[in-house]
Amino acid sequence: MVKKIAFLKNKANEIRRLVIEMLAKAASGHPGGSLSSSDIIACLYFEVMHHDPKNPKWPDRDRFHLSKGHCCPALYAALSMCGYFPQEELWKLRKINSLLQGHPDKRIPGIEVASGSLGQGLSVALGMALAARLDNKDYRTYCLMGDGELQEGNIWEAAMAAAHYKVDSLCGIVDYNHFQIDGRIEEIMNLEPLANKWEAFGWHVVQCDGHNIGELLEAFAKAKAMKLKPTVIIANTVKGKGVSFMEHVVDFHGRAPSEKEREIALKELEAIEKAENEEK
Repeated sequence: MVKKIAFLKNKANEIRRLVIEMLAKAASGHPGGSLSSSDIIACLYFEVMHHDPKNPKWPDRDRFHLSKGHCCPALYAALSMCGYFPQEELWKLRKINSLLQGHPDKRIPGIEVASGSLGQGLSVALGMALAARLDNKDYRTYCLMGDGELQEGNIWEAAMAAAHYKVDSLCGIVDYNHFQIDGRIEEIMNLEPLANKWEAFGWHVVQCDGHNIGELLEAFAKAKAMKLKPTVIIANTVKGKGVSFMEHVVDFHGRAPSEKEREIALKELEAIEKAENEEK
């Protein structure tokens, strides 16, 4: 388990480095939420989910839907690391005619459905999970949501339907970093008591530290073991995690780092990885 956690920490750190690199090259994009969700995405793609980069349309693959599509740099990084497409594609992020646009597109190997209209993702994921039931498949469906988008009514319509139909193959994850584009969640539209809301809608709720690999793996295991209820993992995270001057800073919700900021950020991430490797 110790080796597995160390491996996933390194993968998460690599995702963060690639996020910083691609956003700096593009001079555009969303670093804050990409960095806060890197540990979650690393756990999913390198441990939890069944998928095959050599066969992206494998019928028995687990499905992943990034509801908060603007944080696709972290997903793109993971997909390239897995081998869905060459890493060189990352440096074309947000360029005209690039495969990798500012929101995920289903032309990209490993992307199930386009996303970006906030609030729609859980409904899309529920549709995938219900399709598995109709097709007698046992694949699982994971949906990563931003906390700000939980202010959208469509999320709660999907939550109500998933519980009604007892879709236990569906796992929602909330990247609870407490910031949206206009400021702090608590100031714009407070979500609390968030766990109680999901429970009231009939969901199994697991709360964890979204940067603790061990806790994340345990949360995904609990979700898989739950029967007759969908599960939501409320992952408590830090906006801009891993880069000191981006952490808890709303400006970096949607501002790419400058060249100087890129250099500082990469040095900080290198120091984190070095410290973690020394702990091993």
